Amino acid sequence: MAPNDLPAPVCARFHQAVELIGGRWTGAIIQTLLQGKTRYALIKAAIPDINDRMLSERLRSLEFEELLTRRVVPESPVRVEYELTEKGRSLQSSLNEIGAWAERWIPLESEEPPRKNRKAAG
Repeated sequence: MAPNDLPAPVCARFHQAVELIGGRWTGAIIQTLLQGKTRYALIKAAIPDINDRMLSERLRSLEFEELLTRRVVPESPVRVEYELTEKGRSLQSSLNEIGAWAERWIPLESEEPPRKNRKAAG
C-alpha cells in the first residue's frame, strides 16, 4: 500500500450491523431463539453467566430493532414468549459461519491454544 493510499472506509450499514449483533450476549440470545420461540427463563438457562438485567436489556434492544417479538400469553399465570422475526431468522446463515469459524480458531478454556513456532527439543 502506498503511503497516500488509505483503506476503503467501512460501510456504515456493515458497521451498524456488526455493532448490533456483536453486543455482549446478543449473538447467544439470537442463537438460542433460532431454535424456536421460548420463554425468558429458558433463554436465561441456555446462556451461562447472563444476569437478569443484561438479558432484559438485550431482549428489549432486539425487540426495538425488530429482530424478535415479545408476546404475552394471557393464561394463569401470564406467560411471555420471545420469537425471532423474519429479520432475526435471516441471521442464521451468518451465525452458522461465525460458529464454523469459532470451531476452527477459538479454543475452549479447557483446551490448550495452538503453539506457534515450536522448536523440537534436542
